Amino acid sequence: MALIAHPTNRISERVIGAAIEVHRQLGPGLLESSYHACLRQELELRGVECRSEVVLPVDYKGIQLSKGYVLDLLVENAVVVEAKSVEKLPPIHSAQLLTYMRLLKAPAGLLLNFNVDLLSHGIRRMLL
Repeated sequence: MALIAHPTNRISERVIGAAIEVHRQLGPGLLESSYHACLRQELELRGVECRSEVVLPVDYKGIQLSKGYVLDLLVENAVVVEAKSVEKLPPIHSAQLLTYMRLLKAPAGLLLNFNVDLLSHGIRRMLL
Protein backbone atom coordinates (compact mmCIF):
# COMPACT_ATOMS: atom_id res chain seq x y z
CA MET A 1 0.00 0.00 0.00
CA ALA A 2 1.50 3.35 -1.07
CA LEU A 3 1.35 6.41 1.16
CA ILE A 4 -0.25 9.49 -0.35
CA ALA A 5 1.74 12.69 0.11
CA HIS A 6 -0.16 15.47 1.86
CA PRO A 7 -0.16 18.77 -0.07
CA THR A 8 1.31 20.63 2.92
CA ASN A 9 4.31 18.31 3.39
CA ARG A 10 6.76 20.67 1.66
CA ILE A 11 5.56 23.69 3.64
CA SER A 12 5.76 21.76 6.93
CA GLU A 13 9.30 20.62 6.07
CA ARG A 14 10.36 24.22 5.48
CA VAL A 15 8.83 25.38 8.78
CA ILE A 16 10.46 22.53 10.69
CA GLY A 17 13.83 23.30 9.07
CA ALA A 18 13.52 26.95 10.10
CA ALA A 19 12.46 25.94 13.63
CA ILE A 20 15.48 23.63 13.95
CA GLU A 21 17.75 26.52 12.97
CA VAL A 22 16.12 28.79 15.57
CA HIS A 23 16.52 26.08 18.23
CA ARG A 24 20.19 25.57 17.26
CA GLN A 25 20.83 29.30 17.64
CA LEU A 26 18.86 29.91 20.85
CA GLY A 27 18.60 26.56 22.64
CA PRO A 28 15.81 25.79 25.12
CA GLY A 29 14.63 27.89 28.05
CA LEU A 30 13.48 31.20 26.56
CA LEU A 31 10.02 32.72 26.38
CA GLU A 32 7.62 31.70 23.60
CA SER A 33 7.66 35.24 22.26
CA SER A 34 11.40 34.97 21.54
CA TYR A 35 11.00 31.77 19.55
CA HIS A 36 7.96 33.15 17.74
CA ALA A 37 9.81 36.30 16.63
CA CYS A 38 12.93 34.40 15.59
CA LEU A 39 10.94 31.74 13.71
CA ARG A 40 9.06 34.44 11.82
CA GLN A 41 12.39 36.08 10.92
CA GLU A 42 13.96 32.77 9.87
CA LEU A 43 11.00 31.97 7.62
CA GLU A 44 11.26 35.40 6.01
CA LEU A 45 15.01 34.91 5.47
CA ARG A 46 14.18 31.66 3.68
CA GLY A 47 11.59 33.33 1.47
CA VAL A 48 8.64 31.56 3.07
CA GLU A 49 5.44 33.61 3.12
CA CYS A 50 3.96 33.88 6.60
CA ARG A 51 1.64 36.08 8.60
CA SER A 52 2.28 36.67 12.28
CA GLU A 53 -0.20 37.06 15.14
CA VAL A 54 -3.22 36.38 12.95
CA VAL A 55 -6.45 37.47 14.66
CA LEU A 56 -9.45 35.17 14.39
CA PRO A 57 -12.76 36.61 15.53
CA VAL A 58 -15.07 34.74 17.89
CA ASP A 59 -18.46 34.02 16.33
CA TYR A 60 -20.99 33.67 19.13
CA LYS A 61 -24.56 32.96 18.08
CA GLY A 62 -24.03 34.67 14.75
CA ILE A 63 -22.36 37.75 16.23
CA GLN A 64 -18.66 38.37 15.63
CA LEU A 65 -17.01 39.54 18.82
CA SER A 66 -13.89 41.69 18.75
CA LYS A 67 -12.16 39.58 21.40
CA GLY A 68 -10.85 36.79 19.24
CA TYR A 69 -8.12 34.24 19.07
CA VAL A 70 -4.58 35.14 18.03
CA LEU A 71 -2.52 32.43 16.40
CA ASP A 72 1.26 32.68 16.17
CA LEU A 73 1.90 32.11 12.47
CA LEU A 74 0.04 31.18 9.33
CA VAL A 75 2.48 29.90 6.72
CA GLU A 76 1.67 29.97 3.00
CA ASN A 77 -2.02 30.30 3.99
CA ALA A 78 -2.02 26.55 4.68
CA VAL A 79 -0.11 25.65 7.86
CA VAL A 80 -0.94 27.04 11.30
CA VAL A 81 2.13 27.22 13.55
CA GLU A 82 2.00 27.57 17.32
CA ALA A 83 5.29 28.10 19.17
CA LYS A 84 5.46 26.96 22.79
CA SER A 85 8.12 26.86 25.46
CA VAL A 86 6.80 24.52 28.12
CA GLU A 87 8.07 21.55 30.12
CA LYS A 88 5.50 19.25 28.51
CA LEU A 89 2.81 19.85 25.89
CA PRO A 90 -0.56 19.31 27.57
CA PRO A 91 -3.55 18.18 25.45
CA ILE A 92 -5.09 21.68 25.56
CA HIS A 93 -2.35 22.95 23.21
CA SER A 94 -3.32 20.33 20.62
CA ALA A 95 -6.99 21.26 21.04
CA GLN A 96 -6.10 24.93 20.57
CA LEU A 97 -4.21 24.18 17.35
CA LEU A 98 -7.08 22.08 15.99
CA THR A 99 -9.53 24.91 16.75
CA TYR A 100 -7.36 27.41 14.87
CA MET A 101 -7.07 25.01 11.93
CA ARG A 102 -10.83 24.48 11.79
CA LEU A 103 -11.61 28.21 12.01
CA LEU A 104 -9.19 28.99 9.18
CA LYS A 105 -9.96 25.82 7.24
CA ALA A 106 -6.20 25.22 7.22
CA PRO A 107 -5.30 21.66 6.27
CA ALA A 108 -2.25 21.35 8.55
CA GLY A 109 -0.80 22.62 11.80
CA LEU A 110 2.48 22.41 13.67
CA LEU A 111 2.82 22.64 17.43
CA LEU A 112 6.46 23.42 18.21
CA ASN A 113 7.76 23.16 21.78
CA PHE A 114 11.17 24.83 21.90
CA ASN A 115 11.79 23.92 25.56
CA VAL A 116 13.39 20.56 24.72
CA ASP A 117 16.97 19.39 24.23
CA LEU A 118 16.25 18.16 20.69
CA LEU A 119 13.57 20.02 18.77
CA SER A 120 12.45 16.79 17.08
CA HIS A 121 11.09 15.78 20.51
CA GLY A 122 8.93 18.91 20.62
CA ILE A 123 7.16 18.71 17.24
CA ARG A 124 3.52 17.72 16.77
CA ARG A 125 1.99 17.81 13.31
CA MET A 126 -1.77 17.72 12.85
CA LEU A 127 -3.83 17.32 9.69
CA LEU A 128 -7.51 17.98 8.98
